[in-house]
Amino acid sequence: MRIEDFQSGTFMQQYQYKSFMPTMVNVEWVWQDPMINTLLERATRALGELNAFSFIVPDIDLFIHLHVLKEANQSSRIEGTQTHMDEAVMDLSQIDPEKRDDWQEVQNYVQSMNAALIELKTLPLSVRLLKNTHAILMQGVRGEHKSPGDFRTSLLGDN
Repeated sequence: MRIEDFQSGTFMQQYQYKSFMPTMVNVEWVWQDPMINTLLERATRALGELNAFSFIVPDIDLFIHLHVLKEANQSSRIEGTQTHMDEAVMDLSQIDPEKRDDWQEVQNYVQSMNAALIELKTLPLSVRLLKNTHAILMQGVRGEHKSPGDFRTSLLGDN
């Protein structure tokens, strides 16, 4: 398939709504634009550099875990949590009691992300996967009684 002719998908009428049907991408690709070769070479070089850094890191699993914690910590700040990175890696017993709720939200984020990645091996990206992930995210934290694992049925201002 010529990459210049590629269309990402089409909208299809299904009952009373339209859905997006993506185009399969596991095909042989050809292209006329030499700039694509340059971009592919840059991407390959960047991947090689990234791979080289993996040999420098003594424990790649710890490195990935710390990045997941950092993402969880930063994403949780959107919800108003006040946990810092040094606290995120501590055990619950080391956290000040007034900060434990925020700490738990960050830990739930990590647990829900890891659970979703495991489930993606056997489930497609689906409503079931999203609901399962949300249920883990909400365990024992603010909002745990507001239907964790279910879609909101009220407007934002409603309780």
